Amino acid sequence: MPIGSVLVAPSPKKNYDLMYYLKGAAAGGICCSVTHGALTPVDVVKTRVQLDPIKYNKGLIGGFRQVIAEEGVMALSTGFGATASGYFVQGWFKFGGVELFKIKAVESLGEEKAWENKTNIYLASAAVAEFIADIFLCPLEAVRIRAVSDPEFCDGLADGFGKMLKQEGIGGFYSGFGPILFKQIPYTMAKFAVQGAAADAIYGSMGKAPSELSSGTNLGVSLTSGVIAGVAAAIISHPADTLLSKVNKAGAGGDGSTVSRLINIAKETGFVKLCTVGLLPRCVMIGTLTAGQFGIFDTVMNALGASKFHFHNPNAE
Repeated sequence: MPIGSVLVAPSPKKNYDLMYYLKGAAAGGICCSVTHGALTPVDVVKTRVQLDPIKYNKGLIGGFRQVIAEEGVMALSTGFGATASGYFVQGWFKFGGVELFKIKAVESLGEEKAWENKTNIYLASAAVAEFIADIFLCPLEAVRIRAVSDPEFCDGLADGFGKMLKQEGIGGFYSGFGPILFKQIPYTMAKFAVQGAAADAIYGSMGKAPSELSSGTNLGVSLTSGVIAGVAAAIISHPADTLLSKVNKAGAGGDGSTVSRLINIAKETGFVKLCTVGLLPRCVMIGTLTAGQFGIFDTVMNALGASKFHFHNPNAE
């Protein structure tokens, strides 16, 4: 049977088997690829602001105008291939991993104890899943940032990989691995924990369980809680995002190890600027992106016939 046919076959309700996890991983890959790919123009401007705040000092809209005026509208699509490919792989392991780890935690602890510790389960599941996902994301992110910072660097994803491998070896793809973990793990922990808490609060205010509501209402809850989670996660992870953008720029931070370069960049930039430069466009981008991710994830899961896992309070019955 073709893989596509297997994925769209309905999963038995509350039967969290291998097929459920594959559907969750596929939905995660799709939602991350679509949202990150669609926001490539915003990410191009955000990265330019972080890399050269003196030149790009006119805000998000002004940054768009500068890039278009100097390089043409197609410059806003720089790094699209690396972004879409990298975040499909990352989303596969991140969303699929979170579903796997949180369900296994519930099976191990029991529903009541899991309900009492759901925030900790979200945090731990997200951290482990993100670490695994970043091993695969980091090389693609390195190529993307190099392409955005130097539009002449490569002509497409394959060309960028070839040039980085030739110039810097395998280590060049992972020069930003520390910062990407520092950025992505807190970001993902905050994203899933805050989204889960916000969604539970919304359902609680309605006095309904997700199974008692229409798919449209559940989608609205996912989008609303996703915006809240995205803004919170963007603020928490922004300093590391700035460091990651800068360390992948050729020559940034001088010579030496990645750690020494990061320290040099942090000293040169200053703590306040690390936390604030490019923060508004990042909040816009991540707030929109996160809402879209949870909305698309739920939609794809429903389309694949999977009943999405939700924590359950056994004492509420």
